[in-house]
Amino acid sequence: MRPSPSSGRARAGFTLVELMVAITLVAALCAGVFACVRLALDTMERVNTKLMRERRVAGVERIMKSELEGIMPVQLACSKGEGSPSANIAFFEGQPQTMRMVSSYSLNDASRGAPRILELQVIPGEEGAGVRLVVNELPYTTNALPGLCFGVTHDPQTGDQVPQFAPVNIGPASFVLADKLAFCHFEYHRTLAPQDTKPEWVPVWPGDMLPDAVRIDMAPLDAKAPELELQPLTVPLHVTREPLGVYGQ
Repeated sequence: MRPSPSSGRARAGFTLVELMVAITLVAALCAGVFACVRLALDTMERVNTKLMRERRVAGVERIMKSELEGIMPVQLACSKGEGSPSANIAFFEGQPQTMRMVSSYSLNDASRGAPRILELQVIPGEEGAGVRLVVNELPYTTNALPGLCFGVTHDPQTGDQVPQFAPVNIGPASFVLADKLAFCHFEYHRTLAPQDTKPEWVPVWPGDMLPDAVRIDMAPLDAKAPELELQPLTVPLHVTREPLGVYGQ
């Protein structure tokens, strides 16, 4: 006996249970693919963020090294007291958290622009969290900052006569080199005679000449952050050019 056409069509179709199982499998596959794509995007974002942070750290170190390597031996007229004649000293301010100099390197023009007066200053971080390192770039002219040096004082730690400079003004034009630091301070190296008992690395530079090297010591505020750490940076100052003139006269 041959089956009717209607019963053949019924056996060739899908039941409701089979259809629900198929939809469930497709939904599970879609959910798995979506989860994999989301995981891959999150991983790529974390990797990109880490690379950007490491490039920023490497960029900060490169900038500071270039600024110090471009230092220029400019002289500055500084009075030693009321009624005393001005003495010519090297234009270089070296304090634990302040450094000022003339350099042929600037952030805007790199090594291709005109000389700039660079003022590096360590200031408190945002909302009092850690510290940040900022820099001012000022045009270098003979009358850019009249009265920049207004005397000398005695450093009780080293016994040197240290020039007194005007304070660094931090404002909207200041550029943040490094932020969210646990600490940041500068030290300066000088060559000593064999009989000299003074320390080779000093936190305050006397100002009679340029230092042999500068060391910048800093560390991130979050020591557990999975990124490239800021390492202490030591830059030798190889200056062989003659002084360019007296700044401030």
